[in-house]
Amino acid sequence: MADTVLATYGIRKSFGALTASEDISLDLKAGEIHAIIGPNGAGKSTLIAQICGTLASDAGRVELLGEDITDLPARRRAQRGLGRTFQISALAMEDTVLQNATLGALGASARPWRFWQPALKDKALVARADEALARVGLEDFRNMRTAELSHGQRRQLEVAVALTLRPKAFVMDEPMAGLGSEGSARLTGFLAKLKQQAPILLVEHDMDAVFALADRISVLVYGRVIATGSVAQIRANADVRAAYLGEDA
Repeated sequence: MADTVLATYGIRKSFGALTASEDISLDLKAGEIHAIIGPNGAGKSTLIAQICGTLASDAGRVELLGEDITDLPARRRAQRGLGRTFQISALAMEDTVLQNATLGALGASARPWRFWQPALKDKALVARADEALARVGLEDFRNMRTAELSHGQRRQLEVAVALTLRPKAFVMDEPMAGLGSEGSARLTGFLAKLKQQAPILLVEHDMDAVFALADRISVLVYGRVIATGSVAQIRANADVRAAYLGEDA
C-alpha cells in the first residue's frame, strides 16, 4: 500500500532446532504506532534485529518505503532512514549531550571522520544535532554530561540521536524500561507526537503505555504473530488473553 513505510514479508530465523521467527509478515504505516507485544522468549528481540539488520534472516525480506533492504547491513539501513533506539542505552555516558547527538549526525552523514577534523567543529553536523535536541526538549542540556541526565532524559537523547538520521521510521525496543510512572507518562506523550514525524514500530512490555499509544498491535508468541488489530480487538481476542494478557486485560 502507498502509505506503508516499513514492512516484513515472511521473514524467518532458526537457531538449530529453535525457530525464533516463523514467517513473520507485518507493516508500519505512515503516522501510526504499531506495537509488538508478547511474553518473554516470544522472539521480539530477534524480530527487531532482523528488521534493523544486526541479524540476517534465513528467509523473507524487509522493505523500507518499497525498497528491499534485506541484504543491507544495519549502518546502511540507518542511513536509508531506519532510526533505532535500544532497550539498553547505547549512549556514551562520559560525553556531553551535544557530543552524543553530533556523533549520531556524523553517522547519518556517511562522510568519513578523520581525527584531525573533530565532528564538533563541523557547523553543519552541530546544527543538525542541535535541531534534534530542540525537538526532544533537550536544547538547554546540550553541554551537560550524559551521565548526569535523568533516565527519562537519556531516553529522549536516544530519540534525538535517531532523529539526526532524519528517519523515515523508528524502531524502538522497550523505551519505557526503567522509567517510573511519571517518566513513562512523559515519554508516552512525547511518542504520541513523534509518530507524526515518523511512524514507530514499538516493542514494549508496559501495557498501559502500549494501550495508550498503539494504533495497531501485533502479538508475538513462540516466534509467530498470532493476532494483529486495534487495541480493542487485541483486548478482546481470546487467544491473546490466554497466551499473554490474561483475563484482567
